[in-house]
Order: sequence, then C-alpha cells, then structure tokens
Amino acid sequence: MEKRLKGSDGAAVVASPAALMGSRDDYDEMGASMRTAETLLRLVPMALCVSALVVMLKNSQSNEFGSLSYSDLGAFRYIVHANGICAGYSLLSAVIAAIPRSSTMSRAWTFFFLDQILTYLILAAGAASTEVLYLAYKGDESITWSAACGSFGGFCYRATAAVIITFVVVVFYGVLSLLSSYKLFSNYDAPVGYTSKGIEIAAFHG
Repeated sequence: MEKRLKGSDGAAVVASPAALMGSRDDYDEMGASMRTAETLLRLVPMALCVSALVVMLKNSQSNEFGSLSYSDLGAFRYIVHANGICAGYSLLSAVIAAIPRSSTMSRAWTFFFLDQILTYLILAAGAASTEVLYLAYKGDESITWSAACGSFGGFCYRATAAVIITFVVVVFYGVLSLLSSYKLFSNYDAPVGYTSKGIEIAAFHG
C-alpha cells in the first residue's frame, strides 16, 4: 500500500511502505549509535575516576624525615571523595543511557543538571589539589611553607598522577555537559514572532 505525502511545493508525493520503513530503520540505527557513544563517554570517566581514586588512596610515604599520607591534606581527601562520587554517577548514568527508551524532558533536565554539578565538582577537586601540589614542589617562603617533594618524591609523583587523571576526567565531563545541554535545549523551538503580514520570523529579545 502506498502513502501520499505533500511535498514542499504542495504537490502530492507517493511514498511506498518500504521507503517509509527504510527511513524508520535508519533513524533507529542512528539513535542506537548515539546511545552507544554516550554510554561509552560515561563509562570511560568511571574507569579514570577509579584509577585516580586508587592511586591517591595508596599514596603514603615514610622515611627518615617522617611520614606523609594523602589523608594529611584536605585537598587530597577532597579529590578522593570527588572521584568516588563521579565514579558512582558515571556508572549509574551509563546504565540509564544504555537503556533504549524515548527521551523525556524530565530525563533530559536531570542529566543536564547532574552533568553540570559533577563537572564543577571534579574541576574544583583538581584545582584545589593542583594548588597543594604547587606548594609541595615549590614551597612558599611568605608563609614558611617548605617544599616537601624533595624529601617525599614518591608521594608527590603519585599525587601528580592522580591529579592529571582527574583533569582528564574533567575533559570528559565537559564533553558530557555539552552533549546533555544539546539534548535538552534541542527539544525547545526557537522563539518566533509574527509581522503585520502574518509572516513568521525568529524573534530574539535581549
């Protein structure tokens, strides 16, 4: 059975069921590909967060100068907690994204909101830890903070590795934030207005 559609010029266009079915299959295939890509984008940060978490949790060193552990520094405790939260969220969001279901506004808003929060959370953890690392490497004479990495080199190397991994996570979450923003706001139409002649035009107001 053929179906008649109206073209852009008003002329009738005949479309066969096979053609319509082909378009539907192409759409479903594209949706499945995007769903797979998003799932992978959410799983990779989980693996990175776990890596940074493990490296920092095992980061302690003892020598003749004393002992130093990540738990002695608030910024490093923060980065451990932030990576743990992000790892859990990444796994949960990846599972939800992998489920084939139609997107709703509530789901789009939830992903958008949580992606933004987690992006700033992990960015703040990386920034705070970077500041502490800088002081550990360079010291600060104005506050009589001596450089510690000369005596605890292994500790500083492992902390640096954890911070670098954390900033890689920030990049992934930045991409996820852009993706969730696009998926949310693409559901909204551009604002429109009408002229005196009844012609529809885009109307943007400051």
